[in-house]
Amino acid sequence: MMKTIALGLLFLMPAQEREQGYKKVGDVALKLSLHFPDDWKAADQRPAIVFFFGGGWTNGTPEQFSKQAAHLAKRGMVAARADYRVKSRHSVTPDKCVEDAKSAVRFLRKNASTLGIDPDRIVAAGGSAGGHLAACTGTVTGFDAEGEDASISSKPNAMILFNPVLHLEPLAQRMTDAEVAKKITPNLHLEKGLPPSLILFGTADPLKEGTKDYLEKAKELGAKAEIYWAEGQPHGFFNKPPWMERTLQRADEFLVSLGYLKN
Repeated sequence: MMKTIALGLLFLMPAQEREQGYKKVGDVALKLSLHFPDDWKAADQRPAIVFFFGGGWTNGTPEQFSKQAAHLAKRGMVAARADYRVKSRHSVTPDKCVEDAKSAVRFLRKNASTLGIDPDRIVAAGGSAGGHLAACTGTVTGFDAEGEDASISSKPNAMILFNPVLHLEPLAQRMTDAEVAKKITPNLHLEKGLPPSLILFGTADPLKEGTKDYLEKAKELGAKAEIYWAEGQPHGFFNKPPWMERTLQRADEFLVSLGYLKN
């Protein structure tokens, strides 16, 4: 088994954007692209958000959410875009993607005092497979990387999920181990303490089928869960105008409702 090592912080002068290593697995170094508000200081306690790109756990790059991250940094958050292992580049299955996502959240919380982050206001976000990973950080237990301090929670305080994979069928098609697929299916692990969440879907997206069960269970648990529907839109609708702007505005409103951003 490959040993996982958290990389040390880069103590740089405040900058609008910089790269930061958060994990190393074998010879694979994974990084966060960090966006800081213009008036950021390391002593701040700002809300933070980490985005996970989509690509079916197979492809994709952190560039996907660059505009959203830049916007939220301008609004006062520390915004991160996480790289993680995928099948095409690292020959991994979705469970390893989940492990990396949990490592990214844990890294932000562990290093909150030097990144100017409030460790109790960390949001996980992502689209499609990345939305699945963000949802897993808030619902799934286990899958902690070897060598990390599991006493530091990898669970976010809120989630913003752009057409996420929430139900079992898409995962079962990608995993040879059916039991592991169930263990990383968010809808099978919704329990008390579910973080507040915003889900955004196009009505023409077949993946939306998992949304009803999620919302019903969240209501039973007394958890805040909101849905944004884009009429007639397919999977990935949020990546292009005018839906990028509309979904970003809705995400902004959700963060205002949590007290993470000012109105």
